[in-house]
Amino acid sequence: MRIQLGDFNNVQVQNLLRIHLLGLHETSPIENSFALDLTGLQKSNIQFYTLWQDDVLLACGAIQELSPTHVELKSMRTHPEHLRKGAATQILQHLLEIAEQSQYQKVSLETGTHASFEPAITLYKKFGFSKGEAFSDYEDSEFNQFFHLNLTKPQ
Repeated sequence: MRIQLGDFNNVQVQNLLRIHLLGLHETSPIENSFALDLTGLQKSNIQFYTLWQDDVLLACGAIQELSPTHVELKSMRTHPEHLRKGAATQILQHLLEIAEQSQYQKVSLETGTHASFEPAITLYKKFGFSKGEAFSDYEDSEFNQFFHLNLTKPQ
């Protein structure tokens, strides 16, 4: 398996992002869904990565800089045909390595409250994320929740 920067012109990438948006819109009202579309992911403060096995796209994920010390995980999605193969773990590890190498102090994410989000939440908790307050421009609602990971090492 290999991780590389996402190619937004690739049909598999476009399809996975469509699956991502449709899945989120099925479980949260549009006003409480904060997923980025193809255009939204192409901002200068976002790095978007894809995980491949040979020529097959398994998963994607992005890291968005909120400040010089704080980043947000965005667009984490495993293709439905490749669930429970470790793809989400690999993408998450990669994004956290980037955050650490770039010396960010905090990684945050916003996710849904529907039962379908439980596998992702379990993964985030496994990596040390803990539930916390809304951040950036998000507002707390019954449809979303927030997790944070402190990357600063105690001295």
